[in-house]
Amino acid sequence: MKQKVQSRRVKILVAKLGLDGHDRGALILCRAFRDAGME
Repeated sequence: MKQKVQSRRVKILVAKLGLDGHDRGALILCRAFRDAGME
């Protein structure tokens, strides 16, 4: 029996709390997720 494989990209939502401006960690995570093929 053959199985049909769906190739959908995983969607990730990254949120940053507060307005302190410390967003470098979130940006690094977003780039890593994007490079891994996530959306």
